[in-house]
Amino acid sequence: MPVNLHFGADDLLRIRFAISPLCETHEAVRTLRRSDRHGYHTPWLRRMRETLAGLDLTPLWLFMPSIPPGYTPDFLGSPPDTPVACFDEELARLRATDPALARAEMAKSLASRPEAAESARGRAALADPARAVQELADVTERAWRALLAPDWPRLRALLEAEIAYRSRQLAGGGLQRLFADLHPRLSWSGDTLTVRTRTDFTQIQDLDGRGVLLLPSVFVWPDVVSGFDPPWQPTVIYPARGIGGLWTEPETGPALARLLGANRAAVLAALDTPSTTTALAHRLGLAPSSVSGHLSVLRDAGLLVSRRHGHQVRYERTPLGITLATGG
Repeated sequence: MPVNLHFGADDLLRIRFAISPLCETHEAVRTLRRSDRHGYHTPWLRRMRETLAGLDLTPLWLFMPSIPPGYTPDFLGSPPDTPVACFDEELARLRATDPALARAEMAKSLASRPEAAESARGRAALADPARAVQELADVTERAWRALLAPDWPRLRALLEAEIAYRSRQLAGGGLQRLFADLHPRLSWSGDTLTVRTRTDFTQIQDLDGRGVLLLPSVFVWPDVVSGFDPPWQPTVIYPARGIGGLWTEPETGPALARLLGANRAAVLAALDTPSTTTALAHRLGLAPSSVSGHLSVLRDAGLLVSRRHGHQVRYERTPLGITLATGG
């Protein structure tokens, strides 16, 4: 059944995008138990097997219903205030959660699952919410360090490219164009954004000047998630473009390597989505200074263009660069 988000004039001025490593961490943890999310992430899951053997995620899973619909406490991944959040700052905000708020949200999460509510861990969390918050924060931090931090430059580059693409859509065609292909379960009509969810009831929500946060995610596919009650900003978490090739290493043809040199050809091949120098260096295992030099040469040759987004510069292939890299 749908969630209908009604926009007023002030809400239209408060539509924003953001990147949240905390949210991405929790979506990754959720993906581990959701086989319907595994498809694109099979290489990552395979690589994480040994890591997962020493990582106890039970405290988090208690509050992450594996079968939608279900409620995950909002405080676990509250919407970020900045365009690109810092994990340590998000974690500090999680640790500072008011125990009364945490208890109310944990009780709501457990209410639909009596076996979880009556478990020793569930009862303990509600009996001492302050301690539960710190335990959940500790587990979240371990999950981030083990599962996402090593690959974060790659993930962040993909999410930033997604936001740049959607921002151009919004600027060129307004909300109608933006929501036309953001996700099949999202639609825009008049002043209302409809999110078709897996709940069994219709929810109507006036945004009341709070606007909406659009949060692209690598791990939320194939879902789209709408949520967050006051005091949080209403948020829609949706799958980012480009995740199909996220975990595949770029293939460099021998002819391209002979023409450009192995490393320079690898840099060109890796730019299937726009990326920063740091993300490319991480993905290819090359020194940032070396990647920077290759990018400059490729740009001067007309194979790449660079675009500044905030404090970062991202590189993307020109039509000539695409033809050369793909042989098309």
